[in-house]
Amino acid sequence: MEGSLGYVYIVLAWVLWCSLHSILISITVTEYLKRKIGEAFRFYRLFFNTFSLATVVPLFYYSASVQQELIIDWEGPLLVVPYLLKATGIALFIAGGWNYSLSQLLGFNPIRARRGSTSLSDADTFIVAGVHKVIRHPWYLGGILIIWAGDLSLSAILVNIVITSYFVIGTLLEERKLVREFGEQYREYQKNVSMLFPNKWLKAKMSYALQTWIT
Repeated sequence: MEGSLGYVYIVLAWVLWCSLHSILISITVTEYLKRKIGEAFRFYRLFFNTFSLATVVPLFYYSASVQQELIIDWEGPLLVVPYLLKATGIALFIAGGWNYSLSQLLGFNPIRARRGSTSLSDADTFIVAGVHKVIRHPWYLGGILIIWAGDLSLSAILVNIVITSYFVIGTLLEERKLVREFGEQYREYQKNVSMLFPNKWLKAKMSYALQTWIT
């Protein structure tokens, strides 16, 4: 596959995947399926994860099949950048995982509990702990950092832009679900904690440090 048309195919393929992924987990679709298939909805998260993995693997392979010269090659003094991005991304996944259930994420808990759920947590109540006191969506931020940590060709940059946009849109859609589920409790959380970049946390820390220094 050569020329600019190849880039168009790659971008369209990723946009299609991201759109389908978002639609399948959207409130409209999940609520519709809950009504239509009833108790069988407990298998939906497992199906969703399996389908997502089965479709994204060939998509990555398809994107990597385009041979190109690198635009950004992390080497020399810049070699620290990808390691820093990857380490931070992995740390965010680990820290964020403390408030999630792996069994719930994979889709096994809803099957055992015989009730459908698209939540990542076992809890029926809203709990803020650990890294979630700093940012509301550490996994989305971790994902963004990790995808930008590799060497970058033109196709990689285009794919990363699509995936980053998907993560941001996915974050906003997730926010809608959480507001719907937890109402005013989550709205208050939104006021106090940043969505992705920890600007509110940093501002509070700087303000506290300044007050401590003055006094």
